[in-house]
This record gives sequence, C-alpha cells and structure tokens, in this order.
Amino acid sequence: MASEGPARRDLPVIALLPNMVTLAAICAGLTSIRFGFQGDYERAVMLILLAGFLDGVDGRLARLLRSESKTGAELDSLADFLNFGVAAPLLLYLFVLHELGGAGWIAVLVFAVCAVIRLARFNVQSRSDQGKGDPRYFVGVPAPAGALLAMMPMYGSFLFSDSPILPAGVDAIWIVLVGLAMISRLPTYSFKLLTVSRSNVQYFLLGAIVLIAALLTYIWATLVVLNLLYIAAVLWAWRDKKR
Repeated sequence: MASEGPARRDLPVIALLPNMVTLAAICAGLTSIRFGFQGDYERAVMLILLAGFLDGVDGRLARLLRSESKTGAELDSLADFLNFGVAAPLLLYLFVLHELGGAGWIAVLVFAVCAVIRLARFNVQSRSDQGKGDPRYFVGVPAPAGALLAMMPMYGSFLFSDSPILPAGVDAIWIVLVGLAMISRLPTYSFKLLTVSRSNVQYFLLGAIVLIAALLTYIWATLVVLNLLYIAAVLWAWRDKKR
C-alpha cells in the first residue's frame, strides 16, 4: 500500500505535451521580438504565425489527450497576451509606428490593453457562462485573429517592397481600430464548429492543400487575401447575427 502513493502522483510525460507546445509558442513570440529589434521583420512575423499555429494546436491536443488543467489554461492565456497582444503590435511599432514617436507608442498601448481586456473577458465568460450564448459566434475579434489583422500592413510591405508602403499615421489608426474590434460586441464566426459533408471531404482536403501550397509559395500575398476574406466574414457574421 505504501508504494501506491508515489505511483498515483506520477504524471505521464505525454500529458505534458500540450503545455510544452504552449511554452514553445511563448518562445516563438519572444524570439520574434528579438528578430524585430535586429530588423529581420519577415522572420519575426513568421514566428508570430508559428505561435498562432501552436496556439491552435495546444488546446485541441490537451482535449485529445484528456490532459486539460487549470495550469494549462493559464499558460495558454498568458501566451496569447504575449504573442498577440505584445509581440505583434511591438513589431509594427519597430517597423513603422516609431516614426510617429509618442503617438505611435500610444497606438501600441491601446492595442495591448484591448488584447488583455479581450482575453480577460473570454476567460471569465468561459468559466461562468459555459454553454450560454450562440456557440457559432465569438464576441469580438479573437486575439490571434486581431494580431494577424494588425500586422496586415507589414504583409503588404513585404509583398511590394522592403519598406512600409502606408503612412505611419494610417497604420496607427488601423491598429487602434483592430484593437477596438477585439473588445467590441461584434459577432465573429467560430470556425471550431465548422463541418464538412462527407460528399465534399475530397474538395475540402484539396482546398487545404492548395492553401498550404500558397502559404509556402506566396506567403505574403496569401496572408493579405486571407485577412481580406476574414474581414468579409466578420462583416457577414455581423449582418447575419443582426438579421
């Protein structure tokens, strides 16, 4: 009987895999900031994209392995704030917003505060309002999507030149608008409930392969198109919800 106590406290290493993925996302976000300070903006943005991918994987992996925990949930929230509320707007500041001086930094602070409010609201709702509301929609733009939208001026710059193509003031207004969209009551589609009929599975898989190939071949043009499609989806969700 005495030997059973320690055995029960043992934790399978595979159960730690979701937390390891989350920590890897945090490392990617921090490293993106380092590359931003070094002026390697393309690699920095790619690391934010990697962090976004890992953010989408860790939760599903935890549910698959049945290793969900309060620690994992807190780590995930902290990783989201670092990667999408701090690293993403900071890269935009280093890239172009610094030209505005204090005004550019205020835009970064507004976005970061909106991101942390969005994440705090999501955490509270997920704990207290479980099962309430329409599961097809998020309330406001999620933090990962907000970060990808905020960096859209950088995608366009990488696509057409190596320098900013829009005035710094326009970029500042854009990042503030995206931040406000995160804390708004704007309904946005939750793609977690996306389903595909069995008869269309092959077309969905083909489309996914084409998308991956486009990202690998024409990453910045593809990201611009995806961002525009997401904006259209948000507007459509608002129209659909309003009706």
